[in-house]
Amino acid sequence: MKTSENPAPTTAGRSFRLLCSPEETPRVEALLQAQGYRFEPEPFSPFCRRLLDEPRPLGASLAAFFGYIYIQDRSSMLPPLALAPEEGSCVLDVCASPGSKTGFLAQLVGKNGFVLGNEPSRARLATLRANMHACNLLSVSTCTYEGQALPLRPGSWEAIQLDPPCSGWGTVEKHPRVMELWQGEKVQPLVGLQRLLLRQASALLAPGGKLVYSTCTTNVAENEEQVRFAEEELGLERLALTPFPGFVWEELPGGEGTLRVDGQRSVAQGFYVALFRKPYGIVESVPAPLPEPSDARSSRRGGKNPAKREQPGQELPREALAGPCCDPALLPPGRVMLYGDQVRFLPEDAARLLPPDMIWQGALLGKFAGGRLHPAPRLRALLPRRPDAGTALVLDSPDDLTALLSGQSRRTELEGREAALWWQDLPLGRVSLKQGRVVATFS
Repeated sequence: MKTSENPAPTTAGRSFRLLCSPEETPRVEALLQAQGYRFEPEPFSPFCRRLLDEPRPLGASLAAFFGYIYIQDRSSMLPPLALAPEEGSCVLDVCASPGSKTGFLAQLVGKNGFVLGNEPSRARLATLRANMHACNLLSVSTCTYEGQALPLRPGSWEAIQLDPPCSGWGTVEKHPRVMELWQGEKVQPLVGLQRLLLRQASALLAPGGKLVYSTCTTNVAENEEQVRFAEEELGLERLALTPFPGFVWEELPGGEGTLRVDGQRSVAQGFYVALFRKPYGIVESVPAPLPEPSDARSSRRGGKNPAKREQPGQELPREALAGPCCDPALLPPGRVMLYGDQVRFLPEDAARLLPPDMIWQGALLGKFAGGRLHPAPRLRALLPRRPDAGTALVLDSPDDLTALLSGQSRRTELEGREAALWWQDLPLGRVSLKQGRVVATFS
C-alpha cells in the first residue's frame, strides 16, 4: 500500500461551503464573524472553509438559516470537484439526497447550468428538495426513480455523478458499529446494486462524457473492484485524478489514478473517488430504458404511496412575477410554470434532456394568488441587487435578525404587504408587513 503525504489541517473543526457569488463572499463571512465564528480557507476549493472556532452549533447560525452556507464533510466535497463540470453545463446526480454534492454541482455549473437530482427514496426526497430550496439553487430540478431504472434517453448526459449506497466504512468515527453491521455477505447486495447503477449511468452517459463514482467506504469490493468492473465490463476509460491538497492519500493495488482518502490523517471521512470517460463508439450491453407509462413507473417505484402526476402547468410571463421582492430579470433561461397555486422554475435544458412523460419537479418560486406572485420567504436569488429604501428592511445587527426570527415583530415606516429583508447589504429573503409592522414567517 502506497501513502501520499499531503498534510491535512491540524484542527478537528468542521467544514462548510459558501453558497454565494464571489462578490457576496466577504459579506457572508462577515455575518459569520459577527456571530463569533472563525474559519480558514480549505486549500482545495475557493468555495470551502474549515471551522476554527464554533461558539454555537454552526447549523444554528444566521448564515446557515438563510442558506448561505452548507455544512459538509470535507471528503464529501471532492466528487463534484473531480467531475469538474463546466459553467453552463448539465449534470445528472443519480443518488442525490441530502443534496450536499448536488448543491456543489449546481454551484459549479452556475445559474445557467442544469442539475437533475434523482433520489430513489421518497422519504429522503423531501430532504433533498428542502435543502435545495433553502440554498436558492434554481438550476436544480428533482425526481424520484430507482437509479438503475431512470427513464432518461441513452447517451444524453455529458456529466454524471454516482455516489451510490455503500457500507459506509469511512464513517466509522461517527458510526462505530458500521463495520460490524456491514461485513461479509451483508455487503454483497450493495456491491450488486452499485454495479447496476454503474451500468445504467454508463448507458446514460454521452460518448466523451465523464462519470464520477464515489463512496464513503474503505471496502475494496465497493471501490477498486468496481473500477475494474467499469473498465472491463462497461468499457469505460479510467481518468487519472490529481490529488487535491489538504488530504493524506492511500493507494491500494488496482486503484492507480483514483483517490482514496485516509480519513484519520485527513481529519475527514474515509472516502473513495474515481473518474471515467465514455469512449466514442461504445456499444451498450444493456441500454437505458425508454420512458414507460406513468402508471407502470409509479407502481415500480412507489410502493404504497406512488407519486401523483401534477396536472399540466400553465406558463406565466416573467413580468407576472415582478414585485418589491422579486426581479424576474434575474431568472436564468427557462420557463415559469404555474401548477395549481405553486409557481416553479423549469430550466431551459430540462426540455431538451427530460422525456415528456417523465415526472420531475422544478425549483419553487412561491405561490400565485390574487393575480400576483407571493415569493417564497427564502427566495433571495431574485431579490433586487440593492436594497430600496421604500421596500426593504435593512438590519445591521445579528441580534436584531435573531430577535425577528424568534417571533418578535418590528415597527417600520414601510408600506405595502411585503418587504425585502437584508443584513447590511446582504439579501436574505422576504418578510410580511402588517400596517408597517414586520412579521417574519420563514419556514
